[in-house]
Amino acid sequence: MNEATSGDGRSEGRGGLSHVGADGAARMVDVSGKPLMVREAVAVGRVGMRRETLDLIQSGGMPKGDVLAVARVAGIQAAKETARLIPLCHVLPISGVVVSFREEGDGLVIEAVVRTVAGTGVEMEALAAVSVAALTVYDMCKAVDKGMEIGGIRLLKKTKVAVGEG
Repeated sequence: MNEATSGDGRSEGRGGLSHVGADGAARMVDVSGKPLMVREAVAVGRVGMRRETLDLIQSGGMPKGDVLAVARVAGIQAAKETARLIPLCHVLPISGVVVSFREEGDGLVIEAVVRTVAGTGVEMEALAAVSVAALTVYDMCKAVDKGMEIGGIRLLKKTKVAVGEG
C-alpha cells in the first residue's frame, strides 16, 4: 500500500483525503485501529414558513397530522439509517438520538443530538437526522404553504471522550 498514515493511525489517500485511496478510488476509511470513544454530534437546520403554517403545526391542525411527532420519528430513523444513504459512512451502534424543534422568527429550528460509542463520529448521522426531519416537515405542510424553505443545515459541535471518562 502506498499511503501515508496520519498522527492518529488513519491512512490518508490522495491529497490527504481519507476517503480517496492513493489510486484515486473512493474507499471506506478503516477505523479498526481507533479507540472506542463516547462521541456526540449536534446539528441544526431550519424550515422557513408563513406564520399561519406555524400556527397550524402548533395547534395540531395540519391535514396530514402531528407534524412534529412524525418529523421527530423520521429524523431518528434517518440517523439510524445514515450508512444506507451515504455510501462511505460506517454502520454505527447509535446509542441515542434526540430531535427537537423550536419556533424562531418565521420558521422552525430543528436540532438533532446523536450519540454513540465507536471508533468514528456521528456527524453525518446528526446532519441526516436534521435533513430528513426538515424534509418531513416540508412534506407534511406543503399543501398549505408552497413557499417554505429548508436551509441552514450545519454541524454545531462534535465531542469525543474516552470511554469511562467524564
